[in-house]
Amino acid sequence: MPSLARIFPRLCFGLGAASLAVLAAEPAQAQAADTSFFVTSAGIGNGANLGGLAGADNHCQTLAQAAGAGAKTWRAYLSTQETDGKPAVNARDRIGKGPWQNSKGVVIAKDVAELHGNNNLTKQTALTEKGEVNNGLGDTPNRHDVLTGSQADGTAFPAGDDRTCKNWTSSTQGSAMLGHADRTGTPSPTMSSWNAAHPSRGPEGGCSQKDLISTGGAGLLYCFAAN
Repeated sequence: MPSLARIFPRLCFGLGAASLAVLAAEPAQAQAADTSFFVTSAGIGNGANLGGLAGADNHCQTLAQAAGAGAKTWRAYLSTQETDGKPAVNARDRIGKGPWQNSKGVVIAKDVAELHGNNNLTKQTALTEKGEVNNGLGDTPNRHDVLTGSQADGTAFPAGDDRTCKNWTSSTQGSAMLGHADRTGTPSPTMSSWNAAHPSRGPEGGCSQKDLISTGGAGLLYCFAAN
């Protein structure tokens, strides 16, 4: 039978290791709770048919909950266009006042004006809810396209040309404005835009999952804590 002299150090070592594990977990949990911005690690999977704004918000909330940041009210950064007597909705008006920070504590923007001006969004800071860097141009697969349906200032497009895949209800015909989360793309005045780089397009109509993938996306969203 082991002596008490041998058992005691082992017991202390076990308790010490457990304590260290708890201490290591606490900062990670606190960090997750403080997260107020992320790029979704996955899309809904049905192209740009998100189930409208409500479906998109629910996707953000669900991913945030799984990552330990579900205590906040999450909103997808999406605009809708005026149609059938319903007014347009501006993405910039849905996301609260800021400031917003990623899962590592890096501030993306202090307020709505800075977000749509000189913000701190880059490939390295536009992290997913899991704290991971999202694939950009040059990675396989490229997933830098993010659905926004918005103009550069965060407002909705005028009624007429579809820029929201029928207000986020179409996975076939239509088009959605996309931003580049890595601020990179083929040379063009808009390719460095995080929220208005180019419209979606493709052989299946412009709003299908395959079409979104074909231009370097996956139906991803920007999610912001609105409170």
